[in-house]
Amino acid sequence: MDLGLTDRTYLLTGATRGLGLATARELVADGANVVLTGRTEEAATEAAASLGERALGVAADNADPDAPARLVAAARERFGRLDGVLISVGGPPPGTTADTTDEQWRTAFETVFLGAVRLARTVAAELGEGGVIGFVLSSSVHEPIAGLTISNGLRPGLAGFAKSLADELGPRGIRVVGVLPGRIATDRMAQIDAASGDPEGSRTRNCAAIPLRRYGDPAEFGRTAAFLLSPAASYVTGVMVPVNGGARRGF
Repeated sequence: MDLGLTDRTYLLTGATRGLGLATARELVADGANVVLTGRTEEAATEAAASLGERALGVAADNADPDAPARLVAAARERFGRLDGVLISVGGPPPGTTADTTDEQWRTAFETVFLGAVRLARTVAAELGEGGVIGFVLSSSVHEPIAGLTISNGLRPGLAGFAKSLADELGPRGIRVVGVLPGRIATDRMAQIDAASGDPEGSRTRNCAAIPLRRYGDPAEFGRTAAFLLSPAASYVTGVMVPVNGGARRGF
């Protein structure tokens, strides 16, 4: 199947590893160009180098108000165009309501929520018909995850913003989608399992609750996200697509 990605250019934030890098790898494999961001120049450059000449690495912090314009400019300067963005940030720190501080909430809001809104707004102004804005969210959009109070508070709000944005941008032919990873075998998931005090036991219990009886591979997420960003998904917008091995039973 030809996804129509050849020579299109996508911006992916927080993509030096994990789900973002997995998606970038799939996009490049199908002929797209990618601009990857990471918190340090070294990490961004190293990740881009692993993907070859179709990738550019740029150090950027989602909480930086100047980052969106700088990233759009970098994409246009290097590849001459911008066709979409996949907005992802590292998950906020785990914790319960009782042990989460105001400062942790403020920091997470700036990076996870406001940073994503700001970037989406900037990119939306630059995109033409056929453009796409994607958000990497979480299964906590639908159901809270124990021990991830901040994520449970912020991710559903971003999903609501994405739905509103889809309505606003649809008349311009610009799509907006959310991708909701379940338990994917990333460093983040290893951190969550470790926080339980029994990593192996936690993974075993979690796998037993997933119909496919395993954690997903980052590449499985990457292939789904690449499809949703591609012209092949041209009539898909305003939706939250779960990639979770069937863990969510609701319709």
